[in-house]
Amino acid sequence: MEITKHHAWECTTDEARKIQNELSQAIVLRDKLALTEIRYIAGIDNAYTMRGNQGWVLGVVVILRYPGMDVVEVQTAVLPVRFPYIPGLLSFREAPAILAACKKIINEPDIVMFDGQGYAHPRRIGLASHLGLILNKPSIGVAKSRLVGVYEEPGPMRGDFSKLSDHQTGELIGYVLRTKMMRKPIFVSPGHQVGFETALQFTLNCLRENHSLPEPVRQAHLMVTKMAREFQVGDVSEKLIQ
Repeated sequence: MEITKHHAWECTTDEARKIQNELSQAIVLRDKLALTEIRYIAGIDNAYTMRGNQGWVLGVVVILRYPGMDVVEVQTAVLPVRFPYIPGLLSFREAPAILAACKKIINEPDIVMFDGQGYAHPRRIGLASHLGLILNKPSIGVAKSRLVGVYEEPGPMRGDFSKLSDHQTGELIGYVLRTKMMRKPIFVSPGHQVGFETALQFTLNCLRENHSLPEPVRQAHLMVTKMAREFQVGDVSEKLIQ
């Protein structure tokens, strides 16, 4: 999978915010693809763990067919943590391992779904927007919690949603989507090359059975959780560590 290098990942927090402000100007919130053109989806998640005194970040990319949602490929990578944990700057901590996994992909995805924020970010460039731009792929952010914005609680039924808006300007920055009755909603926002309505509809299309998370993100989450457990006890191949 081709990756365009935009900037260095090891930088100061001030430099990171400056990079975000500059890159956010290139984010496109229009559909590059119609949903009928999508054949493969990448689901991406990451996790942190410790081994000895060293912190590690694990990146997982799961490729699924659409609309069947069967998994056809899994790629992983592990890298030392080199950036502090700062909400709003998590892409600088997580992206290197994710991109290392992406470089191994054989089945090129048409669209990428991240466990993380997209446009719903203080500088409008969460992980899904940031890496969507670098990968030059349509991307969607699906987060389990709100980073910014205000909203009214969506209805109780699966598929009910409400708008997530900037608390000062009222700008639409995403949607709050109920995916399962009696469960907390998820926060959906376009990343790059995807419009707001398409981000919401595609996320709905990716829900399966009685799960709260869309299938690409759910599969990536299952894989990275398993990988983190194995890494802690030394069962992950040393070849993955870069």
